[in-house]
Amino acid sequence: MSADDETVTLTGLPVPAVEAGGWLLDGYLLIGGPRELLGDGEPVRVTGRVHRDLATIWQQGTPFVVESAEPA
Repeated sequence: MSADDETVTLTGLPVPAVEAGGWLLDGYLLIGGPRELLGDGEPVRVTGRVHRDLATIWQQGTPFVVESAEPA
């Protein structure tokens, strides 16, 4: 698994992916992170790295590995 070079911060309201258990934010598929925070219906700020070559079971979004998350 290789990451894009830069750390990215996204802010917004995660929405459920079509497949169960997936969460999307601004077109990115959130991998990892506190699910209770990402799915609570409130805006969040997540920091992490894009992993364009990461294979997932979800068929939506660009994989984004969450390194930290907090309410926005």
